[in-house]
Amino acid sequence: MPSAFLPDRAFVKIAGPDAEHFLQNLITTDLGALADNELRPGALLTPQGKIFFDFLISRDGDSFLIDIRADQTDAFVRRMTMYKLRAPVTIDTQVETGATVSWGGAGGGVPDQRFALAGTEVRRQPGHVDDAGDREGYDALRVLHGVPESGFDYALQDAFPHDILFDKSGGVSFRKGCYVGQEVVSRMQHRATARRRVVIVSAETALPASGTDITIGGKQIGALGTVAGSRGLAIVRIDKAGEAINAGEAILAGEVPVTLALPGWSGLSFPTASEEA
Repeated sequence: MPSAFLPDRAFVKIAGPDAEHFLQNLITTDLGALADNELRPGALLTPQGKIFFDFLISRDGDSFLIDIRADQTDAFVRRMTMYKLRAPVTIDTQVETGATVSWGGAGGGVPDQRFALAGTEVRRQPGHVDDAGDREGYDALRVLHGVPESGFDYALQDAFPHDILFDKSGGVSFRKGCYVGQEVVSRMQHRATARRRVVIVSAETALPASGTDITIGGKQIGALGTVAGSRGLAIVRIDKAGEAINAGEAILAGEVPVTLALPGWSGLSFPTASEEA
């Protein structure tokens, strides 16, 4: 069973009689739809609707476990403590650091909803499990299924939930009540103004390094994020990409010709000229 240890993850437990109500009014995930044995993406947004902190969230009895980047943990706890005021809620950083992910068969941990949408079972649990490998296999799996992560594919406070497909992966709700930044992302949803999306980038040769510009006719439409051999992820302007695809115009990553594909599980397609009009 393939597995990987991710040393750059940490965990925050949010507990107390008002924990669910507290989180439901702050984060993008609809906790009413979060099953007991499920891991969903989520975010705390800026008032302008951009991703301030991103994480994975699961139920832990009557509490919630936040799987977050280790370098963001302290800042996240401070921000959540600021919102807590006198609510009967506790916010505690867990001793366990690092996460183990496994795929391709039975394993411990909680199923990751992001991969389940693509028909692949990936389980995730805190700590280091014996024989867990390095992250290359996991990153290749993310690329294959179009699952982006901050620090590799986008910068925090620089991306909207739509950019990273949270509107398709269950990471953002448009039906629950207000939360921080909700007005902006709801407007993007109802006006269909999202133009930047995660795509899978493929080439006939090895792709250049992460951060390389993706261009059409010398104009940038995005940049490479995670790279795994001849495949990678990028957030690009899909309207510009659609124009190029329809016109048969070359799309380049650096000097390398590439093709772009939206993740099949997203249900999205590149806009045509008539749709843009």
